[in-house]
Amino acid sequence: MLSRPAPSVLAAPATSLRPVVLEAVSGWVPPRVVPNALLPRQWEVDDAWVRTRTGIERRHVADPGTSTGDAAHHAARRLLDRAGRPPVDALVLATATPDHLCPATAPAVAARLGLGTVPAFDISAVCSGFVYGLALCQGTVAAGLFDRVLVVGADIYSHWLDPEDRSTGVLFGDGAGAALLARGDSGDAPGALLAFDLGSDGEGYDLITVPGGGARSRSRGTPDQPGDRYFRMRGAAVFQQAIERMTASCRTVLDRVGWRPEEVDHFVPHQANARILHAVGKRLGIPEERCALHLREVGNTGAASIPLALADAQEAGRLRPGARVLVTAFGGGLTWGSAALLCPGPAA
Repeated sequence: MLSRPAPSVLAAPATSLRPVVLEAVSGWVPPRVVPNALLPRQWEVDDAWVRTRTGIERRHVADPGTSTGDAAHHAARRLLDRAGRPPVDALVLATATPDHLCPATAPAVAARLGLGTVPAFDISAVCSGFVYGLALCQGTVAAGLFDRVLVVGADIYSHWLDPEDRSTGVLFGDGAGAALLARGDSGDAPGALLAFDLGSDGEGYDLITVPGGGARSRSRGTPDQPGDRYFRMRGAAVFQQAIERMTASCRTVLDRVGWRPEEVDHFVPHQANARILHAVGKRLGIPEERCALHLREVGNTGAASIPLALADAQEAGRLRPGARVLVTAFGGGLTWGSAALLCPGPAA
């Protein structure tokens, strides 16, 4: 009989894992606001057309000189200042719009924040990136590798959008959100991260893309014919996939944590499109009034959408510490992820 393989030295027994809490969350959006009425005339859309199809009323758009790293720095700086500048052991940046193809954006953000030589790296799961970052960092803190990690979701999509493509132009805004994860005292404390579900399906990799710029296809774009340098999305297929994947992922997390849908106090889905959000909530049986709808004010901000929605709800006093929160996201790759957590304490 074959003997059992020795366990990995990196694998800690479940009983030794530490509870992890979301200590604080904050966000930042550029000051420039573009309401539906000011969208380009060549798109032939009006306010009612956009609101009916997307639920979006306005979005914040970065100036040409503002990068994703700048946005991430603003959100993280605001968070750390409000939290009293606690020590941070690592920084993870979720983004699909990095400052450069190489190097990663996170180390420069960490340096600007004065974090010294802490580990800092990017992850790319497009709009699912923040949930992936939460799951990854929850594991590192639970295992004892770090005591406190800064997780940032940031995207500046306006620099990547085709000015002739209204299907993406009406949807996206710019912004960043940041969260502090730290070792907790118990698994039922405010902010406790309780369960995750992550998934991907590379068969749908071409549904959401920036076609050129990587090793598979170097960009051939020129200033007057940028072509493959722009963000592309096959909207109808993405719409259906997003509903199905997020619904299934949420059900998995609810099963893992032992919650019934009606027991969820706050449902915070990726702010992609109001019709998607309502469809997922309806399939799950979560009352519509418990669903965050922050996209009205900011549009689809990619990996920033969930922390921005959480920060907005917390600052408005809608999050009761310890209340049950379900978050879910879907993005290119295809990727998706969900998490169950308890509301953190009040904003500083």
